[in-house]
Amino acid sequence: MNEKARRLILLLSLFSFWGCAVNPLTGEKEFMLLSEEQDAKIGRKYAPEIEKQMGGRIESRRLQDYINSVGQGIARRSYDRPFEYRFAALNDDSINAFALPGGYIFVTKGMLKKLSTEAQLAGILGHEISHVVTRDTSALMSREIGIDLLLSVVTTEQTPPGVLVATDITRQILGLRYSRRQEQVADIGGMKYMVAAGFNPYGMVETMRMLEQEQKSRPIEFLSSHPSPENRIEYLMERIREDYFNTAGLKVGKDEYAQNVLDELYD
Repeated sequence: MNEKARRLILLLSLFSFWGCAVNPLTGEKEFMLLSEEQDAKIGRKYAPEIEKQMGGRIESRRLQDYINSVGQGIARRSYDRPFEYRFAALNDDSINAFALPGGYIFVTKGMLKKLSTEAQLAGILGHEISHVVTRDTSALMSREIGIDLLLSVVTTEQTPPGVLVATDITRQILGLRYSRRQEQVADIGGMKYMVAAGFNPYGMVETMRMLEQEQKSRPIEFLSSHPSPENRIEYLMERIREDYFNTAGLKVGKDEYAQNVLDELYD
C-alpha cells in the first residue's frame, strides 16, 4: 500500500472516530479523537516502554501489591469506565507520578520516599485516576502528538515506516503538560475518590505542601507536567471545609505505609 492510500485510510478512520464525550467530573462536552477502547490500546502499547525508560518496576512484591491494593480501592469509587486499572511503582529517583490512557498509573521510587502515609499515597493515586477518568492524557496526545501517529498506534501492531520510534513517542507522552483547569478537576475528583475509599483528604494537602517545599530547593519532575501546588492548596482546603469537614474515622495509615513501602525501600 502506497503512502497516499495509507493516509486516505487513516483520514477515513478519523472521521469515524471523531465525536464528543462528556467529562464525568464536570458534565462538560469535550471533543475527543480517540474512543475509550483505543485509550486502552495506547496504554497497553506504551506502558512497557514507560517502565523501561523509568528503570523498571521496584523489585518488591509486597510493595507492588500494596500500591495496587490502595489504587484499586480508590479506582472502584471512581466513575464507571471500561478500563482495567493497573498500578506500578517504578525504580526511578525522580519525584513523579503519571497516568497513561486506559488506566495505567505509575508512581516513582523518588515520590514514594517523600510520602509518609497511606492517605498521602491515596491523594497521588486519586489524582492520577481522575486524569484517566476525564481522559486528559488522551486529549493531550490527540492534540500534541498527531492524528496520523495516534491512529497508526491503534490500527497496526508495528510502528509504520516514517513515524517516530516508541522511545521517542514515550518521551513526548512523559512531557505532556496539563492545564491548570485539568489539574483542578483532577485534584477535586481525586479527593472525592479517596474520601469515598475511606482516606483522610488532608493527605492530598500534605502531599502538595511537600511538593511545594521540594520545589524551593530543586526542580520537581511531577511539577513539569503538573502546575505549581501553591494555589492548589488553597482550593483543596476550601473543598475540605465545605464537603469533608468531619474527617473523624478516615484513614491516615502511617504505620501501614511505613511497613509496606518505606521498610521495603530502605531495607
